Amino acid sequence: MKTRIVTGLAIGVVILAFVFLGGWWFSIFVTLMATIAMMELLKMKKIQALSLRGIAGLISMWLLLIPTNWFDQFIPIENTKIELFIFLILILLMLTVLTKNKLTFDEVGFMILSSVYVGFGFHFLIEARNVTEVGLWLVLFVIVLIWTTDSGAYFVGKAMGKHKLWPEISPNKTIEGSLGGIVLAVIVGSLFFFLTPAFTSYITAVFIMLATAVFGQIGDLVESALKRHYAVKDSGNVLPGHGGILDRFDSLIFVMPLLHLLQLI
Repeated sequence: MKTRIVTGLAIGVVILAFVFLGGWWFSIFVTLMATIAMMELLKMKKIQALSLRGIAGLISMWLLLIPTNWFDQFIPIENTKIELFIFLILILLMLTVLTKNKLTFDEVGFMILSSVYVGFGFHFLIEARNVTEVGLWLVLFVIVLIWTTDSGAYFVGKAMGKHKLWPEISPNKTIEGSLGGIVLAVIVGSLFFFLTPAFTSYITAVFIMLATAVFGQIGDLVESALKRHYAVKDSGNVLPGHGGILDRFDSLIFVMPLLHLLQLI
């Protein structure tokens, strides 16, 4: 437990430091986290990161990850990122034929879905931070909400939890804990709203609180389902007492694209 607490505090300090730095520092940090997370997913599927399959998966993820302004600045072609990503999918599907199924359709599907899951999740984290003036507060707001939801769910679930939320996927989570996390996120999020210049509309802030608290927990369950399917306890062992990078960022990368699609950030 001591190792978990110390590591958790250290992770929090590092993440917040890069959020405050912003710019290239934050983008490079997020790119590193996304790369490790993608490698953890590949490892679950028993795909070596430095193999042809692994490199193709990483390239797919990087293509979706990189900020739009980086792509426009450093890649001198007229095609969009999505067009290139579709072209890469077609190449991978063609390789299933050329390799006589040594590269299988199942592996291609895994690589594509993993690229979207990790690439878009971290991409919208970078894009949110790059929003002029309020980007810092937007990202801090979502991070605080996720940490608050996790803490509320853990402590309320431990003190009052009686009904299992989804025992087939995550046996320790309870309905009471989940609701407790949502309530605490709204309370802390409201304080954050009144103390910072993140938003001008409280209604918008409440929508973000609820979306983050609810779908952040779903994102955590999605990663739990992945680990259960591939029979692993943690996505990796980079962080003592906390598992891998994907274990720590699963809620965040699930929520960021959703908030963008809903035009909340």
